[in-house]
Amino acid sequence: MNALVDFLNTIFWGYVLIYGLLAVGVFFTVYLGFIQFRHVGKYFSSVFNARAADRAGISPFQALCTSLASRVGTGNLAGVAIAIYLGGPGAVFWMWIVALVGMATGYAESLLAQLYKVRDPSGQYRGGPAYYISLGLGHHWLGVIFALCLLLSFGLVFNAVQANSISEAMNGAFGLPPLASGIGLVVLAAVIIFGGLRSIARFAEIVVPVMAGIYLLVAIFVLITPILPKCLTCCCTSCAARSVWSRRWAARLVTVLVRPCSTG
Repeated sequence: MNALVDFLNTIFWGYVLIYGLLAVGVFFTVYLGFIQFRHVGKYFSSVFNARAADRAGISPFQALCTSLASRVGTGNLAGVAIAIYLGGPGAVFWMWIVALVGMATGYAESLLAQLYKVRDPSGQYRGGPAYYISLGLGHHWLGVIFALCLLLSFGLVFNAVQANSISEAMNGAFGLPPLASGIGLVVLAAVIIFGGLRSIARFAEIVVPVMAGIYLLVAIFVLITPILPKCLTCCCTSCAARSVWSRRWAARLVTVLVRPCSTG
């Protein structure tokens, strides 16, 4: 059984997922006419010039904050650190490349979620991959399978990685037992999640700008340090080393796995 699991792990995680993500990103980038570069100004105007939310949904700014809450976090900190450890500085270069084409994939996901969203009995919108697989492709069974897989992955994988990172950080910095950190996370998450979509959006609207601001300040500090040119040169020159090519892709995979995907 272990041999079978290792074989499937190598095939799906080492080849199908990595090259599949890159191929899909390149396809949407070309098919949509490099939309992630042509409409940069539109991104900002559509978010900041329309803050009002209708009765069935949330505001564009709240939607942005909710999306950023799932994209900026463990994957950008612990995930990148692990990626550099596994693949060396060249892993950063490939993260840049995959991120550039991945923006087109993210746009396609969000667009499909908007096209196939539905209203629930309480009048609020529901949508995401499970819905546009079921309604767009007409395969309800496939949408159900995706929803179940997503439930398992978010419930047992993504949350476990994030909770472990938080508990280890709290234990190392303040000596707080991991069990106490876990209980605190459960209580805080329950208060937010059980309040529904609008409760999540309101919380994200307050917390995410602060989190993103601190993240950007740290990034700006790194950019103005004297060692930046040397770091950039190291990332770009070491990305093509064949001896560590597979480790670079493995490193990129780590950042993909520890960063939750967008559900639209």
